[in-house]
Amino acid sequence: MSVCPPYAPFFGFAGVASAMVLSTVGAAFGTAKAGIGIAGLGTFKPELIMKSLIPVVMSGIIAVYGLVVSVLIVGSLTPNNYSLFAGFVHLGAGLACGCTGLAAGYAIGLVGDSCVRAYVHEQKVFVGMVLILIFGEVLGLYGLIVALIMNTKATTVDGVC
Repeated sequence: MSVCPPYAPFFGFAGVASAMVLSTVGAAFGTAKAGIGIAGLGTFKPELIMKSLIPVVMSGIIAVYGLVVSVLIVGSLTPNNYSLFAGFVHLGAGLACGCTGLAAGYAIGLVGDSCVRAYVHEQKVFVGMVLILIFGEVLGLYGLIVALIMNTKATTVDGVC
């Protein structure tokens, strides 16, 4: 049996960083963008602020997806017998979760800002806003599912260099 390359864990840690950083940037953008809309709404109708916090909560969930994937990948990282295959699979899993989290946070932020501003003038837009936000959130959930499947594949073949 061949010796696993000593640089293989680098790719696993790059996957951890990708999942955590990219999904958190997406969540931060979504929170900031939706927060701007909520601040604008609060000056006209402060009683609607609590219902308008939905985009901010949904943006925060995106960061949790990245955290879950990062913790799972770190749990499978071992200094010895960590194959290059496992490193690349973990990198791919981190990128899948991180990139979809970035896209989902961007979508939630834009939709949240626009719909919260429209909610000031017409309260019937609330149900449509929630539905659109759910579809934006599902983008991040798809990345989480793909990352979980990839992590499972990396751990079943792990140890083979």
